[in-house]
Amino acid sequence: MNDLSQIDNQQLADSVKNYYGEVLATKADLKTSACCPIDAMPKHLIPLLRNIHPVIQEKFYGCGSPIPHALEGKTVLDLGCGTGRDVYLLSQLVGEKGKVIGIDMTEQQLSVAREYQQYHQDKFNYSHSNVEFHQAYIEDLRSADIADNSIDVVISNCVINLSPEKEQVFKEIFRVLKPGGELYFSDVFSSRRISKTLQQDPVLLGECLGGAMYTEDFRRLLNRLDILDFRATQKGQIELHDEAILQQAGMIDFTSITIRAFKCDFEDICENYGHVAFYKGGIKNSPHAFLLDDHHLFKTGLPVPVCGNTAKMLTETRYSEYFEVIGDFSQHYGVFDCSDDSDNNELNLCC
Repeated sequence: MNDLSQIDNQQLADSVKNYYGEVLATKADLKTSACCPIDAMPKHLIPLLRNIHPVIQEKFYGCGSPIPHALEGKTVLDLGCGTGRDVYLLSQLVGEKGKVIGIDMTEQQLSVAREYQQYHQDKFNYSHSNVEFHQAYIEDLRSADIADNSIDVVISNCVINLSPEKEQVFKEIFRVLKPGGELYFSDVFSSRRISKTLQQDPVLLGECLGGAMYTEDFRRLLNRLDILDFRATQKGQIELHDEAILQQAGMIDFTSITIRAFKCDFEDICENYGHVAFYKGGIKNSPHAFLLDDHHLFKTGLPVPVCGNTAKMLTETRYSEYFEVIGDFSQHYGVFDCSDDSDNNELNLCC
């Protein structure tokens, strides 16, 4: 990276810091729906949300609900945690023996998160706090002492779009994830590449639009990092309410998408090895069915033919204890037929 690019990136980072540290007081100050949840919060999380201090909730700027299942006792990293709403949700899900680490570059946000740390420890009836907060850049997790292969799950809620160095962010994520670990994040994507002028506009950037990832460039970025399969779980169109923003960016379709990806050795398309998967049940709050992505709903006890990549997602990750997968990779039957799900493949998902 040349010196000019470093200067540009620092200016963009400073602009985001100012927007979230000085311009926004609460989520009511947002000008679009980009930083608002696209999907209704899962019912099992609503009672947990009520345990979180109102001040923390007022300053929440996420665009989804990237909270996966099966987190008990796990170590979870929240990138761009802000004032810690999702950290405190996760704190209850991982339990006292688990751990949640929040990373954010904005000290004003982190000071609020830390202010209520003891409140939540008492509210959850924990003998010690199972959360910690670090001021750091999500492009450089080493500065927060996050070691290689140390994290079970990485989440992020409408933050990666704010980074001027997205490829470095994903490099860091897959460095710190354990083998079989999961990235589960919500973010804003665009239907076309966004001009540099719009990328540098402080309001568009702060509203999570200027840095939105063009869907095909996102796919190519992950491919360069050898992340060959990822899945969408939720999608929703973003509404532009502000007239000035409509004038600037109304020609672009923005979509908020929740995506999961695993640190596994995948093929670049779905291949058929004859695998059949059964969900055995047992995941808390998912007794009768488990949603892997927007076209894989596994109902308890029912056989589902799956591609080799999906088989790996179910057998090489923390979900393995909840599934029985019949078959191996000794016999290949060609490309796995995903044609019935083509309407859901806006991001050229592998399956």
